[in-house]
Amino acid sequence: MKTARAPKTTARRSLLLASATLLTVSLTAPAALAAPRPSPSSSTSPSATPPANMSTMGGARLGRPGTQVNLASGVPVLPKDVSARSWIIADAESGEVLASHNSHWRLAPASTLKMLFADTLLPKFPKTMTRKVAASDLAGIGSGSSMVGIKENETYTVHDLWLGVFLRSGNDAVHVLSAMNKGVGNTVAEMNEHAEELQALDTHVMSPDGYDAAGQVSSAYDLTLIARSGLQKKDFREYCSTVSAKFPGRTTKNKKGRPVRETFEIQNTNRLLTGDSDISQYQGIAGVKNGNTTNAGATFTGVAERGGKVLLVTVMNPEKGGHNAVYKETARLFDWGFRAAGKVEPVGELVPPKGAAGTQPGATASGEANSGEAGGSGTGGESSKPVASSTAGNGSTGIGIALAVTAGLLALIAAGAVLVNRRWPLRRR
Repeated sequence: MKTARAPKTTARRSLLLASATLLTVSLTAPAALAAPRPSPSSSTSPSATPPANMSTMGGARLGRPGTQVNLASGVPVLPKDVSARSWIIADAESGEVLASHNSHWRLAPASTLKMLFADTLLPKFPKTMTRKVAASDLAGIGSGSSMVGIKENETYTVHDLWLGVFLRSGNDAVHVLSAMNKGVGNTVAEMNEHAEELQALDTHVMSPDGYDAAGQVSSAYDLTLIARSGLQKKDFREYCSTVSAKFPGRTTKNKKGRPVRETFEIQNTNRLLTGDSDISQYQGIAGVKNGNTTNAGATFTGVAERGGKVLLVTVMNPEKGGHNAVYKETARLFDWGFRAAGKVEPVGELVPPKGAAGTQPGATASGEANSGEAGGSGTGGESSKPVASSTAGNGSTGIGIALAVTAGLLALIAAGAVLVNRRWPLRRR
């Protein structure tokens, strides 16, 4: 499956605005110290207010409850109609966090956790590998789960299964891939290990598909870290940007008695990618993953590009706005981010993985250790034409992953992703 690519452009690192008139907006408490790791017994239904003691991974400001942003002359005011419990706006290239709100609040992640599932398992199985689904592969799927429609005794390629994960958020596809990976228990353990390697230390996995489970938590900060890691994988970028695809159905017999495999179309449920009755496709959008459960509410992490700038936005649990609120609030934050990029001084950073060359766990952009956990919509911005779509011979439709996100997250950007984090070389996979 191929996607349309926009022409390459030179990546531009954000300019930091130093000003004597800088106004620091920090709406509540002083910086938090180390926050304890989440435990399996933790509730997935947090209190109505964020805890005072949150992680400071990525910078002390990120551990404070409330909105964190540096306002100065020329920096736009944040949108007022954002009701999410937690959100973050980050530059995918430099890792700078432009603004955040309770970004380390541990909340139920819903299916955005599938980004970690994919980042953990994608390198393990070739696309052409097949699996004949057994009844045991589909055991233990939670009631009311989103499903792509996998059938027992039918055979699927790994490529089919990942389309089911990303487009339909299929818990059945997750469970089949987990069965291929020595079971749900082993997959959960590997996901937790990978989260720790990424320094996503707010995250604790209990179920690989994001289905509500006691003690299963993540944060806007962690989901953004996870997305940034996943987007360095070509297959991850391809799947998360695919708008629609043909999916295998049941095997039947034609009039001549020969077996014929039916297919049906599946659509991506990311409404910033596809649009909906009350929301348009977001210009420059390139993925990533949405989710919705009873405990989590609506969650979403998105990546978009405009004018050579790639931003990541995560929004967790909007408390107002009704239908598609999570996408509408994400779009408003993207708009602000593109207007503010190059003008606003960051409030923190997305840290590199533990194993990244030249870094220490918990190190900040300035090289100082964190005081946190050890080891760890308007029309703003430059306008761009709607991203193009293309149809591959296999029936899959991929939206053009906006400029350079297809080419390695801004060719991560022709320079070998040393731009993702100056100390974090891209591991091309």
